Amino acid sequence: MLTVNQWVEELTKAQSRALPEAEKVLSKGALNIKQGAARRISGLAHAPAYPRSIGYDLYHLPGSARARIGPDKQARQGALGNVLEYGTVNNPPHPHLAPELDAEGPRFMRALGQLGADLLAGKK
Repeated sequence: MLTVNQWVEELTKAQSRALPEAEKVLSKGALNIKQGAARRISGLAHAPAYPRSIGYDLYHLPGSARARIGPDKQARQGALGNVLEYGTVNNPPHPHLAPELDAEGPRFMRALGQLGADLLAGKK
């Protein structure tokens, strides 16, 4: 049984490891969404280069991290992202990013929960 001081020490250790480990989980989730979206949208005759425009960037902020996932508008056919995802009056939508985000959400939350458990158990 841990004393209060030992418990505080363990929590402090876990906290110091939390952000770098959470960034790994975030990076894996962003990669899963990027790859899944590219697979989902592949094969469109009028946008063959578009799937290769999909990427992700990680942003490291004080005390947090974020990922931005989507097409690079400077890449070939990357500017078609909104048109393909949501459609237009003359073109049907081809949802690819939103469904992948929805699919990754539960996996991401499970991975974060496991990370928290591992950090508190001293496994990470």
